[in-house]
Amino acid sequence: MVKLSLVILVVLTVLIGTGLRWREERRVAIRAATVRRGGWLAAQKRSLNRWVTAACLATLTTILVLGGLHWLRVLQQG
Repeated sequence: MVKLSLVILVVLTVLIGTGLRWREERRVAIRAATVRRGGWLAAQKRSLNRWVTAACLATLTTILVLGGLHWLRVLQQG
């Protein structure tokens, strides 16, 4: 069960991170007049922030889904 939750966590992190990057790029394309400043370090901070956010959302989703499945099994046995 632990291996399954880790696999789910990694897959969700990658999917959510990709979705956040796509959303960020699309938002910048819509507002093309905005020029990003800060250079390489600012880009790395944005990337790190994106992946931390994705990992947080993936963790919450995994906890809710697997916790819900656990409680369904507990209620079914009782």
